[in-house]
Amino acid sequence: MTTRPLHVLFLCTHNSARSILAEAILNHIGQGKFKAFSAGSSPRLNQQPHPLALEVLQHAGISIDGLRSKNWDEFAQPDAPHMDLIITVCDNAAGEACPFWPAHPATAHWGYADPSAGEGSEMEKHEAFRQTLLALHRRLSLLVSLPAEKLERALLQSSARELPLHA
Repeated sequence: MTTRPLHVLFLCTHNSARSILAEAILNHIGQGKFKAFSAGSSPRLNQQPHPLALEVLQHAGISIDGLRSKNWDEFAQPDAPHMDLIITVCDNAAGEACPFWPAHPATAHWGYADPSAGEGSEMEKHEAFRQTLLALHRRLSLLVSLPAEKLERALLQSSARELPLHA
């Protein structure tokens, strides 16, 4: 395995909820073995992380420092960090034509419902974000706990794709 942490990029359409949650969670639990990033295929003009995403992260004791919405083109630039694994976390981004990723990183799709799309009371919306955070945390905990040999480049893609949705 490499001496640097594995770089993981989480993609979603707007980079405001699911991908932001995944980036923050993996950086929190990654034990130095992972460095997470997130981006969107088409963030809105002046897009910011969803306030409820930031709220549930803070409530869970996970840092929100440095979180911002970004376009995925930022990670396709020559000076961008080399990605080892790219995970789409929403159905929209999974079907979109991605930029060229140097070195052909492993890819996986983990589809989660958009917690910001639901109607309901503020309590119900907050709970949707909390449930998404918990689901991502369970799956990312499995990724972090994979033995080193499963994280080798040749096996990373199949390892990431085989992690169960519900642990």
